[in-house]
Amino acid sequence: MTVSRVMTENPFTVEPSTPVTDAQALLRREKIHRLPVLTKQGKLVGIISEKDLLYASPSPASTLNVYEMTQLLAKLKVESVMSRELVVAHTDETLEDAARKMSDNNIGGLPVLDGRGVLVGIITESDIFRVFIDLFGGRSSGIRATFRIPERHGEIAELSKEISDAGGNIISFGTLPGSSYDNAVCVIKVDGLSKEDFIKAVETSILEVIDIRES
Repeated sequence: MTVSRVMTENPFTVEPSTPVTDAQALLRREKIHRLPVLTKQGKLVGIISEKDLLYASPSPASTLNVYEMTQLLAKLKVESVMSRELVVAHTDETLEDAARKMSDNNIGGLPVLDGRGVLVGIITESDIFRVFIDLFGGRSSGIRATFRIPERHGEIAELSKEISDAGGNIISFGTLPGSSYDNAVCVIKVDGLSKEDFIKAVETSILEVIDIRES
């Protein structure tokens, strides 16, 4: 899956000269957490987040009154507090690469550029979470099982056949590294089978049931 399938298109943006108070108001009104910063010519030059704006606000311990704080922030422009060292994603980039960039750089979202370098979207942690839920069948009911299988050619195909022959339907399937080189951990969700029937169908193929539940 590529970033273009998951991103939010045509994100809200601000200009470098936008007052910080206007950026704060936009974030609150639209219930979003970050804004790409574009020049009048449409060039991406930064990104501003709730955290950036929080750091820009006067401390609660300040001796300034509310009016003075508001006046101070109204004079402060986005370009003074935005992040200029951009980490971006591209529309044809894989979702896992975008997630890795967010994790490695400890950031919650990435502006998305097309092949011409034009901003066309934004992808955030929330988008990744939604895909994670869908990948593991989180919105479907069934038997969810985590188990260990041998790491050998054709093992997953055989396992799938056993489930199908027993009358089960695989909703989602994922694999993770096992405890050593010769095994893998599978996370699967199946409907059409009871917990007991599922275990009976796969018991000859698996090494260990780590967890099984109805969800």
